[in-house]
Amino acid sequence: AYKRFSELLPKEERDNACSARVPKGRILALPELRANPFQHRICHVFSTSESGDGSLSFEDFLDMLSVFSDSATSDIKSHYAFRIFDFDDDGTLDRKDLEQLVNCLTGHGEESRLSPAEMEQLIQNILEEADIDKDGTINLSEFQHVVSRSPDF
Repeated sequence: AYKRFSELLPKEERDNACSARVPKGRILALPELRANPFQHRICHVFSTSESGDGSLSFEDFLDMLSVFSDSATSDIKSHYAFRIFDFDDDGTLDRKDLEQLVNCLTGHGEESRLSPAEMEQLIQNILEEADIDKDGTINLSEFQHVVSRSPDF
């Protein structure tokens, strides 16, 4: 992991890789993230940068690798998935978050975009399935409950 992280740094910074930060652009260029529709959110969630630039320290990089590893528990994976899907970082998945989530998954091209009626129906179906307390949003425990019934997660 250290070797992979240091290779993302410019040559002159590699000797101090433990104290360096890899810019978001270099993280997004990783083959594992290049085609991920949530790549920007992944950088946002794992970055501890105080400037909010999405750069990753070595510890941030390790956190990201451990969450995406096969040995991470489903609780940890679902916790971070929830944070990635919570686009406005308010601790709940509301209709706007769900719409952004669906748009990320279906792509932004005209041919793949859902019509407003289809989007509304899909969000309604998601909320009917997951919104246990019927408050119009999905909280972390509701999300984890749904995920626990999905063995493929």
